[in-house]
Amino acid sequence: MAKHPEPRRLPVWQVFRHHGRMSVTAIVLCGGGSTRFGADKTRQRLGASTVLDHLVASLAPQWSVVAVGPPRPLGREVTWAREDPAGGGPLAGIASGMRHVATELVVVLAGDMPFAGAPAARLVAALIADPRPDAVTALDGDGRSNPLLTAYRSAEVRRALPSDPAGAPARLLLDTLEHTTLRVPDEESLDVDTPDALEVARHRLAP
Repeated sequence: MAKHPEPRRLPVWQVFRHHGRMSVTAIVLCGGGSTRFGADKTRQRLGASTVLDHLVASLAPQWSVVAVGPPRPLGREVTWAREDPAGGGPLAGIASGMRHVATELVVVLAGDMPFAGAPAARLVAALIADPRPDAVTALDGDGRSNPLLTAYRSAEVRRALPSDPAGAPARLLLDTLEHTTLRVPDEESLDVDTPDALEVARHRLAP
């Protein structure tokens, strides 16, 4: 059963300073159909770059990054992977990304969450600080947990993945693994899944 500790809001620089040597990989899922948006939402312009580039650039520089989706130019070096089968859904994407993970911890992120770098660092810090849970997942203002904004212990993800993950929901991981939650502000967990949400993200970056 998930537990709900009081959130501890550490500045990102402080998390990096104390946990910069920890072994972490970020799996960024950017291969979905974007049916609600009508186009690939991760490629949409946001400031001087794209939604995906904004997310990837915000991740801790010492983390490895595996991007699961069609390869494209990014401002940061990443390892590209594809879900198997193509269109198999987020859990299939996580399974494909895990083949490139050789670190103790893995953060799974949706590629349409441009401001998720800061909460991702806090989720990792919370998981490092408490050896008991298998994962620490983000909890938004409505009390919803997000398996695509979660820090996991890599060995436990491999244990929980089904032999055929195609079509299975990513929430299966949280249903299987012992996890705690960390509240994340709505602006940091914003997912750009509609044109209106993209305008909200652009407004946040506007001077």
